[in-house]
Amino acid sequence: MTIIRGATTIASDCKAEIQASVKELLDGIFSANALQKSEIKGFLFSLTSDIHSYHPAKAARECGYDYAPLFAAVEPDIDGGLALCIRLMLFTDLESERDVKHIYQKGAKTLRKDISEILNIALDGPAGSGKSTVAKILAKDYNILYLDTGAMYRACGLKALRMGIDPKDGEKIAGILPELNVKVEYRDGKQHTLLDGEDVSLAIRENSVSMAASSISAHHAVRVKMVEMQREIAKSMSCVLDGRDIGTAVLPNAKFKFFITADSRVRAKRRFEELKARGENVDFETLHAEIVKRDKQDSEREFSPLMCADDAVVVDTSDLGIEEVVAKIKGFIQAEI
Repeated sequence: MTIIRGATTIASDCKAEIQASVKELLDGIFSANALQKSEIKGFLFSLTSDIHSYHPAKAARECGYDYAPLFAAVEPDIDGGLALCIRLMLFTDLESERDVKHIYQKGAKTLRKDISEILNIALDGPAGSGKSTVAKILAKDYNILYLDTGAMYRACGLKALRMGIDPKDGEKIAGILPELNVKVEYRDGKQHTLLDGEDVSLAIRENSVSMAASSISAHHAVRVKMVEMQREIAKSMSCVLDGRDIGTAVLPNAKFKFFITADSRVRAKRRFEELKARGENVDFETLHAEIVKRDKQDSEREFSPLMCADDAVVVDTSDLGIEEVVAKIKGFIQAEI
């Protein structure tokens, strides 16, 4: 007996999504392997526990795959596992030496990087638009790497501040790049940014470092070095990147590009609430003025300014919750992969 494996994902837990994805997966497996009905001995589906609205085995039966036993099981919850995923084991009486093709579609392509294309998602947008939060959720749902590009620039900014160097002084900043030691590690499901061996994940989120990062990222030498590192990572594995110029400069050939934005006062309010929760005393109007200033600074810098790629999907988050934003973006991705 030979087993052919397959998997797919759905954008949301609804009957229509499940029916369409199951049919597409089965049609793909049968077409790629030139299967005949007589060669099939059974179907075994498994689905993640976040799928409730419809049964994949029933969907298979209703789309014509009803000539062999159909079984299904719910998978146990696995920390960091792929969300809204349907897997399939197809039992056949094919000869074991026959070269079979396993089919992984949509978000499930990340489960078999050896036979699936690399999935790169680029998210751009101004400060406070929610792109980093969205990027982390997408990475978790698709079980791929989240590369916090902003953290790399923030670490550079922190380095300059600690050395007493003006982040706007391009010549002096270029001088510290050869000795700059920035690394990113992933532990316990979280990204940790290290500067000279020290975990600075919290330190780089301070307001002074944010402004320094904006200034330091405008220097050509800094961006060249960072972009080179980011491209190498994206070339080797599926990942989500967020920043100001991911879709225009870092990964211009990324298949999926999104520009996440929101009204400046909405973004200032989000940042205000975040800082208040940390116990920091800040003035809303001052914070709003800083965000407007940073928008202008990021948009007008000479090298790789903040801008929306021509082929990016614009998502305004002013009146949307994070879950709504993620669902909207995943809907676009699911329609294409």
